[in-house]
Formats: sequence, C-alpha cells, structure tokens
Amino acid sequence: MRNEFIAFAIFSLVIVAGVSYFITPAFWWSLVILLPLISMGFYDMFQSKHAIKRNFPILGRARYVMEDLRPKLYQYFIESETNGAPISRIFRSIVYQRAKHELATTPFGTQMDLYAEGYEWMNHSIAARDPKKLVQDPRVTIGSPDCLQPYSAAIFNVSAMSFGSLSSAAIEALNGGAKIGHFAHNTGEGGISPYHLKQGGDLIYQVGTGYFGCRAKDGNFSPEKFKKRAAEPSVKMIELKLSQGAKPGHGGILPAKKNTPEIAEIRGIDPGTDVNSPPFHKAFNTPIGLLKLLQQMRELSDGKPVGFKLCIGHKSEFLAICKAMNESKIYPDFIAVDGGEGGTGAAPLEFSNSVGTPYREGLAFAYDALVGFGLKKHIKIITSGKIITSFDMFKAMALGADTCYSARAMMLALGCIQALECNKNNCPTGVATQDPELVAGLVVSDKKERVANYQNETVHSFVELLAAAGLDDMSQIKRHHVYRRITNKEILRYDEIYPYLKENCLLTEESVPSNWKPYWLMASAESFEPKVAEFYG
Repeated sequence: MRNEFIAFAIFSLVIVAGVSYFITPAFWWSLVILLPLISMGFYDMFQSKHAIKRNFPILGRARYVMEDLRPKLYQYFIESETNGAPISRIFRSIVYQRAKHELATTPFGTQMDLYAEGYEWMNHSIAARDPKKLVQDPRVTIGSPDCLQPYSAAIFNVSAMSFGSLSSAAIEALNGGAKIGHFAHNTGEGGISPYHLKQGGDLIYQVGTGYFGCRAKDGNFSPEKFKKRAAEPSVKMIELKLSQGAKPGHGGILPAKKNTPEIAEIRGIDPGTDVNSPPFHKAFNTPIGLLKLLQQMRELSDGKPVGFKLCIGHKSEFLAICKAMNESKIYPDFIAVDGGEGGTGAAPLEFSNSVGTPYREGLAFAYDALVGFGLKKHIKIITSGKIITSFDMFKAMALGADTCYSARAMMLALGCIQALECNKNNCPTGVATQDPELVAGLVVSDKKERVANYQNETVHSFVELLAAAGLDDMSQIKRHHVYRRITNKEILRYDEIYPYLKENCLLTEESVPSNWKPYWLMASAESFEPKVAEFYG
C-alpha cells in the first residue's frame, strides 16, 4: 500500500495543479486539506513503531480508532453474554502493555468470572516473601550426565516458528529480543536461516521429519550436514520434533511456488519443487532407535543438550520410550511437551481442534511417567500451549514443567494483531508473510526491544507470584498450589485432579497403579506398536 499511497500523492498533486492552472486558481485551496493528508501519510511510512501504519499509510490509522472503540463495543455487545471481558482481549492487552513498557495495571477489579466453570487461581500466603530478595532471572540448567555443554535456560523462551511461516524481519526481531533478554529462540523445523544468526541470540535448533538443514538428497537425515549446522556458536540445544500440538500426526508440504531459492538453500532442498514433511521419521522406527538418534546428535554436536518435542498421543508410546531409556541408559537432556491447543499458521480444522492431548493433561502425564520410571532426575521438561501470562507459567510448573515456551504471545509482542491471514501471505503487520512490501513494515530495531520487554516483565511478574505464594524458589511450586472450579459448588486442587505418582512405581508390573497398568502392559522398548492383546487381556 505504500507504493499506492505515493502514486496517490503524486496523482493528486498533479490533478490539483492542472485544475488550478487551466480551470480555476481557486482550486489551490484544496491543498489546505490535501497537503496535511499527504504529510501524515509520509510520516506513517517512515515512523518505526507501528507496522500497520507503515504498510497502510493513513488507512492504517483506522485500526487504532477501532482499538479505542473496542472496549465500548465489547461492553455493549459481548460482556452481558460472557459475564466479563473476553479472555483473548485481556491476554492481548497484557502482552501489548508489557511489550510497549506501558502501565500494566488494570482498574475496576477482576475482569474474569470467578464463579465460571474452569476458573483457576493460586492462593497467597500470609507469610509472603519480599520479591526483591528472590532471584530476579530464574534459570534452569539443561544437561544430563552425558551432556558436555549444559545450557542455562531462561524460564520463558520463544517457541518453534520457522522462517517461511514467519517473515525474515519477524525471525530477526525474535532472535534480537532473545539476545537482549538472554533467553532462547527455537528455530522451528524450517532450519537455521541467516535471520536466526544475524542478531546473535541463543538458538534451539529444531530438526523435524523433513530434516531441513541436515537433509540428504534422498530426504533422509544427513549426519555430516547436521554436524555443520549444530556447530554454530549460537546453537545451544538441539530439539528433535516428533509432533506438534497444532496438527500432531499430520505431515506438511512446502508447495513449489513457495519454495524460493532462498528457502531452498536454507532447508537443503531443490528450489521450485514440492517438498513433503511426512508425519513420521525415517531415521528411526523404534523407541530404542529414537534414543540412538538422540545420542548420535549429541555426539555430532560435541555434547550439546539434545531432546525431543511431542504432543502426547497414545500413552503406551511415551511409556515405551521410558522403558527404552531404562534399558539403554540413553537419556535425552530434555523433553518438550506441546499441547493439542498449540498454534500454527495453517492446519486442518479437525487436527487443530480434535487431535492431541491438551497440554495440562499431557504435561502431567509426561512428568508422572518420568517420575514413575525414576527418570526425571536426568531430564528437564519444557512445555508450551497458549502460555501467555506469568500465572500460565506458574500452573505449568505446578504440573511438572521446568521451563516454558511461547509462540503466539511472542508474535503479539512483535505486533501481530490476529488478522488471521497467516496462511494467505497477507499478514498486514509483516509478521507471517513473505511479501517484501509487507515485511518492510516490521522494523527489527523496534520490535526486538518489545519482545525483550514482554519476556522480561512476564518473568518479573512470575517472581512476584512466587513471593506472594510464600515461596523462595520455583522448585517449590507443587500441584496443591493451584485450584480449579469444577462447578459453581465444587473446587479441586491440581493434585486432586492430577494425582502424583510414587517415584519408581512404574519399574515393575507389581507396583504399577491400576489405572496405568493397561498402557504399561502395551508398551515395549522394541516397538511403538502397542501390544493390544495385553490391554484387553
């Protein structure tokens, strides 16, 4: 729209000059209106704070007018039906305020219905701590005994989003924010691009089923190419993606028209061709095979932390991996548990809405399984699934997470307005598009500061929650600290909804709890295929 505005400005001035010279000099008075509009448009084009106004001079201002009207419209049309402000608006406001370093307090009390089914909260302590005396930037060391380069991770990091799904400017701004705030940026399965490296932020190199960046000509995993990419100094950890929450069990395709020479070079594929990412891995087909690949990746990366990401599916399969760990003594340094509510730019409706375990249930199950097999002491858990606020992080840690990922909140911090054009290449803010004209609207120097601000203030708020609960350290957060309203008359703690397992209780059949036994019996370290006869036996 910027080119169109320039054309409009030139055309308008030519028309005014022509009419004034050849027809009536009185028409020069129209410049009183036209020149301020043109000046306003050029100001919009060259300011760096608002991508919408940069990409849509003058017209983009309508968005901010509607933003002012929105609370009134919500109040009139929606709040009477929802008993309060819509949660999406509340969360979006939190992200924007923190990203812009604006006043992040709210007037007029609670904006949520405390008596609605599903409402969750934590209780405070009379013996609250002074938050200034707690660790202000809590860190988690990720690295099992076999890891030679442990990584000190922040508790709030950028989740996987590939270059290709996000623009070059968005990737660079996310990584720049990670550099400023000393947190990690997951590359997504699209490989490591120059935009991941330019700002120098810490990277988690994700390898998916397409093996982009470490892909052999036949589409299989290339140890040689992987070793080269993993050697990048910015790469601090390696994550093997088994599945993602938005579309678990579903492969993807990069159509030929989107497979540009730049993307092809980054991903290690031929440009202008259709490229499939299958829903399964070719490099292994058994739980033992998965662990051997992780071990190989750790060796090829000179001992950097390695782990895998998944959305919990068949419980027996995860238990099979746990059995394989105990048999092989090969332990991943971390496991990233994504939720079925995970985000994506494009997914079939049935997969995004109806496939995959939600993150709370998946996280609690994964943590309990690792404890039950005596494995948790070796492995850290990262989790993701609409984690936006510090209370979301508190709840995740109550369920067993050591640290957290966020994707959509980091996109909001970049300036995403949820236009829902991610899959159409028309993102008006330049976040999720490859259109050069739209990408130019996103100014990296401004947006990376906003990403860092949002992450920093959310972590600061988390420390304040710890102090309010009377806790000195995040390791003290337990499931009994979080409550959920089941009905308007019934309230349960997380430890009642997700009861803990006893350590080592899954090591022998005799000690396996009855509700876990069917899945335990189906699980085998030699195969992902469940022993169904054991389930029905």
